[in-house]
Amino acid sequence: MLIVCWSPVMVEVWNGPGDKKTVEGPSRMPAPIRLRELIRTIRTARTQAEEREMIQKECAAIRSSFREEDNTYRCRNVAKLLYMHMLGYPAHFGQLECLKLIASQKFTDKRIGYLGAMLLLDERQDVHLLMTNCIKNDLNHSTQYVQGLALCTLGCMGSSEMCRDLAGEVEKLLKTSNSYLRKKAALCAVHVIRKVPELMEMFLPATKNLLSEKNHGVLHTSVVLLTEMCERSPDMLAHFRKLVPQLVRILKNLIMSGYSPEHDVSGISDPFLQVRILRLLRILGKGDDDSSEAMNDILAQVATNTETSKNVGNAILYETVLTIMDIKSESGLRVLAINILGRFLLNNDKNIRYVALTSLLKTVQTDHNAVQRHRSTIVDCLKDLDVSIKRRAMELSFALVNGNNIRGMMKELLYFLDSCDPEFKADCASGVFLAAEKYAPSKRWHIDTIMRVLTTAGSYVRDDSVPNLIQLITNSVEMHAYTVQRLYKALLDDISQQPLVQVASWCIGEYGDLLVSGQCEEEEPIQVTEDEVLDVLEGLLVSNLSTPVTRGYALTAIMKLSTRFTSVNRIKKVVSIYGSSIDVELQQRAVEYNAKLLISRMPIMEKTASNGPTEIVQTNGEAEPSVVEAKHPPPVTQPTNQANDLLDLLGGNDVVPVIQTTVPTKPASAGGELLDLLGDLSLSGGPAPAPATSVPSSQPAFLLDGLTSPPLFNDIAAAGIPPMTAYNKNGLKIDFTFERANPNPNIAVITIHASNSTEADMTDFVFQAAVPKTFQLQLLSPSSNVVPTLNQGTVTQVIRVLNPQKQQLRMRIKLTYTHKGSAVQDLAEVNNFPPQSWQ
Repeated sequence: MLIVCWSPVMVEVWNGPGDKKTVEGPSRMPAPIRLRELIRTIRTARTQAEEREMIQKECAAIRSSFREEDNTYRCRNVAKLLYMHMLGYPAHFGQLECLKLIASQKFTDKRIGYLGAMLLLDERQDVHLLMTNCIKNDLNHSTQYVQGLALCTLGCMGSSEMCRDLAGEVEKLLKTSNSYLRKKAALCAVHVIRKVPELMEMFLPATKNLLSEKNHGVLHTSVVLLTEMCERSPDMLAHFRKLVPQLVRILKNLIMSGYSPEHDVSGISDPFLQVRILRLLRILGKGDDDSSEAMNDILAQVATNTETSKNVGNAILYETVLTIMDIKSESGLRVLAINILGRFLLNNDKNIRYVALTSLLKTVQTDHNAVQRHRSTIVDCLKDLDVSIKRRAMELSFALVNGNNIRGMMKELLYFLDSCDPEFKADCASGVFLAAEKYAPSKRWHIDTIMRVLTTAGSYVRDDSVPNLIQLITNSVEMHAYTVQRLYKALLDDISQQPLVQVASWCIGEYGDLLVSGQCEEEEPIQVTEDEVLDVLEGLLVSNLSTPVTRGYALTAIMKLSTRFTSVNRIKKVVSIYGSSIDVELQQRAVEYNAKLLISRMPIMEKTASNGPTEIVQTNGEAEPSVVEAKHPPPVTQPTNQANDLLDLLGGNDVVPVIQTTVPTKPASAGGELLDLLGDLSLSGGPAPAPATSVPSSQPAFLLDGLTSPPLFNDIAAAGIPPMTAYNKNGLKIDFTFERANPNPNIAVITIHASNSTEADMTDFVFQAAVPKTFQLQLLSPSSNVVPTLNQGTVTQVIRVLNPQKQQLRMRIKLTYTHKGSAVQDLAEVNNFPPQSWQ
């Protein structure tokens, strides 16, 4: 007889009396520790390594239990695994165990299983699809709590496939009379709509009676469901606008109802439901007069009857303000809303002050006068210790500046600029510049304000501030003596603010004669000699504080003074020294300036609109020799954004952008002076000197060689280089004609002829071009920016291309124009140039 007895440790095998043999056998796992004991043990860990060791040991035990299919302690092990997941440790190996718990008939197992599924699974993992059938069965379970678990899980992590399969069960539960299930079904329906918007109409019939429910939980979730449907569908929005009176009635009952311990929060009846209803009213009333009219009274009641001593009341008031501002509310109601935000600014809570400033910033454009009443409170927020509040207050303060309060607001903002952190100085300085430019009561006040900014925060101002101030000073003719005197004194006090030094250097170079003569009438003139002025400028050249740009300004100023001061020999000596400077920019300037020390005064400049830094243009249409003085202020070239476009025309980094120049109408002598300034360059084309071309100081010398007037079409054809059509599209035709520059055969002169065969003029015509880096290109000014209709005329423009390596020419062109009120932009590549044009 064979008898086998199992014990926890060993197996005894009996073959009969007197025959006993003991062998080792499998043992049962000890009962796992409870979740509470695990938490207590982990909390005793003193180091991260000790905690990690405990977790790894427990995970090993849990894995062993899972492998043995231990159903008794599966629920406990999954619960511990979820706790470890919350601590940040991997727990993915428990996903299938969660599905086994969900399939269990015990409620405690289902509860942990569904919780694990919501934490460990998502729609990116195919494992979650195995739950679909279990969830469907549980949605039809006889116990409401099991149905609730299934609704929570589907509403939390259901994928679009699961939502499509189970939407019908959710819709049935949405119609049930059980309040516990209806509120969960409503939230689950919100998730279904987000995942599968086309199923929205399925829930429309079930929403008819939701707002009639007395249970606040059902009301709350119903309002959330209606809000989601209105935000996602204009048709639903129009359909639910008829519910506005019902929503107003519910909100009124909440306000007027007495104390209810079940829903009371800090003395306010169900603030969460009130906030949700206000958000839904805001959506329903936006852009609709009738709906807005129906809710005006209740919004006024909420705004006046809500207690503000607690944060709960402030939340309701803030939502009320947002609703009033979004709908078509009455003017008095909007003033009431802004006054509420004004009271928020006096609150001790920083978050409330911040949201008030943010909301006022959004409404200041539409309700400017109402916000102005709280200007003093807003300015006081500039002194707040919180950086977020200070930034919002600064932005709102600039938005409140107008012609009536410009002096007072600038005084406060300049004080803020003096004391604020460095992170605010750049934005504050830019805001002061813009406000002063727009609302300055006088030019002297404008200049004084900008100089105050440069002296206090000069190192933080943006790059376009220097040319802006130079333009302002140039146009203020009567203030030249006052300005140069103020800047000279500021330069004596501090040379660390580089933008201030650059503007001062420019002004001293332009108006140094006014400084020395003491002609200032705005304030008491100072007595200064020519040598003192030159000493200051020479000090800037050798100062360690000066940047290369500042040294360029100083050298240019010294060179300008050669025509305004009598110390010409000293000036020539200084300029000659920098002819051998290691700074290429200074060296080039010094060499060019030393060739001809003759610089005229800058003409009046006007500002043109652009997306980039301020551009300086000349109103008289002449290219004065002074444009060669420096790169600051920038000469008239392509706008910044257009230049960047040109860099991308051919792609890569081997592209030479076009340099656009203007053909001046100065007398021949002025052109000769300019050419002497750039070096002795001879012109061809007859005994009389040809007009000069205004170019930057870095312009290649070849651009001035053999410059002739644009050749005629027939003359070029006769020269042996056939013309070509580079572009023909949408009625715009671009023809290229060619000639060789004399005496430099490496330069090809291309003349474009733009014609228009449509019935409307093409205005704002701009032609741009780019070539590979092995070429150099110059684009002269066009004959016009309007291409006449029906081929009644052409626009011509000259392109000069240097091709020293005799490579095949290829070019990409960009055309921009306005036709019949529409802006047109097109790119094209030209590769079929005649061999005679580049060989």
